[in-house]
Amino acid sequence: MLDGAWRLRLCLTFDCHGDRCLETLSAVLVVCSSPAELDEDVQEPRRTSHECSCFAEQHEKEEPFARKSQIFGSLPGTELPSLARVCTTFRRILRTDTIWRRRCREEYGLCENLRKLEITGVSCRDVYAKLLHRYRHILGLWQPDIGPYGGLLNVVVDGLFIIGWMYLPPHDPHVDDPMRFKPLFRIHLMERKCATVECMYGHKGPHNGHIQIVKKDEFSTKCNQTDHHRMSGGRQEEFRTWLREEWGRTLEDIFHEHMQELILMKFIYTSQYDNCLTYRRIYLPPSSPDDLIKPGLFKGTYGSHGLEIVMLSFHGKKAKGTKITGDPNIPAGQQTVEIDLAHPLQLPDVENLRDFSELSRIVLEVQEQVRREEQEEEQRQDDGDRSPHAASQPAVKSPGGEGADWEGTAAGAEGMPQDKAPASQPFVLPMGVISRNKDYPRTCRICFYGTGLIAGHGFTSPERTPGVFVLFDDDRFGFIWLELKSFSLYSRIKVSFQNAEAPSREAFDEMLKNIQSLFS
Repeated sequence: MLDGAWRLRLCLTFDCHGDRCLETLSAVLVVCSSPAELDEDVQEPRRTSHECSCFAEQHEKEEPFARKSQIFGSLPGTELPSLARVCTTFRRILRTDTIWRRRCREEYGLCENLRKLEITGVSCRDVYAKLLHRYRHILGLWQPDIGPYGGLLNVVVDGLFIIGWMYLPPHDPHVDDPMRFKPLFRIHLMERKCATVECMYGHKGPHNGHIQIVKKDEFSTKCNQTDHHRMSGGRQEEFRTWLREEWGRTLEDIFHEHMQELILMKFIYTSQYDNCLTYRRIYLPPSSPDDLIKPGLFKGTYGSHGLEIVMLSFHGKKAKGTKITGDPNIPAGQQTVEIDLAHPLQLPDVENLRDFSELSRIVLEVQEQVRREEQEEEQRQDDGDRSPHAASQPAVKSPGGEGADWEGTAAGAEGMPQDKAPASQPFVLPMGVISRNKDYPRTCRICFYGTGLIAGHGFTSPERTPGVFVLFDDDRFGFIWLELKSFSLYSRIKVSFQNAEAPSREAFDEMLKNIQSLFS
């Protein structure tokens, strides 16, 4: 470990090497002692020799104060406390608020006029250290643990606040409408002492709350004044208000008895949490130039359950739709649909497509083909385990035949450039297939064989059943559930979420696995 005098000498050499100043400073910061906590005052450095102070005074005369501030301001805020430990001169420079104003802007996108903070006696350094840096780990996308229902929370820096916005699908069945959102909590710095956490749940304004970062990629919220969530009219008024916000209608407008039961069940279940929730981080799916369309978040129709949020991701020759919000039948976190990109479907003409039995025949034939291919693959693997020589032999393909046609078509569909995508073809739902959204597209690009997950109430007896994935355009797709004779329409969520990219493909896959096991 270097003593104070040597660290000072190394740090002060950055001015003598022109453009190499930042590089030298970074090297110094690595060998310096561990950074002090940003929200603590750094103690005055210990003088090790008379030479140290003389050298600092000489350097201060040679280099303008503004130049030093500019260089320090270009360094990451997390590194600056180490510099403050070097000498009194550096410590005095780091009290300059323009340095911290720049760090707030460049690291957190804070474009607010921070000068007005001077009125309240809060500095930009306070904002950086006690608000932005302290709560940086909760920025991004999160899924709340609300049993089977899940949810989508986006925590962002919004002006001089950090706000947790809960995103809600539009009212059923308007799948193309924009998302709705409401604040669940906010954090702000109105005094020098510490940041204030406020619960925003209910209709009586902000009130006292608490946030605890449980562990990496997990945090919890707690409301300390749940009486602010109650309404004067009791539970009936709370239910009517929730129903208008959640569904955009009254209970009298909903004639389907089963749907009324599902809605009442959701209200009773979700309202018991009183905004005391645990959140787990989720990532947006990584994309590739070979993807059929851009992966991301979509809102889709799910019968009496209303609209739900689904994440579409690509995994080689498979595409998966994972529920971010769910219901008592298929909970959040489960894989609602899986698309087999190796088996495109050639739909009949519109007149024959109206016949459900014709579509069913086509899909079931492909299902049987997929089953045979899986059996053959398992047989080849078993043979390879028994005979090492057999494993090195190439697989023999049947000459011509249906399987060869499907495989060739799939390769072309998967690797096809977007400007050479298949021409649109007419599309219509077969007679007897139920769709909550009658305004679905009447042309499609391509269709694939897929499976959809169905289950009884409480996720009992889950089963993957055959269906048809229908790609309409870059932002919409559909799925025909053969066994349910039902159609789901999905529309892309067009929101630019920040701090939501997965650090790696492995991290994204692990996240999918975790949320699926959580709600199983």
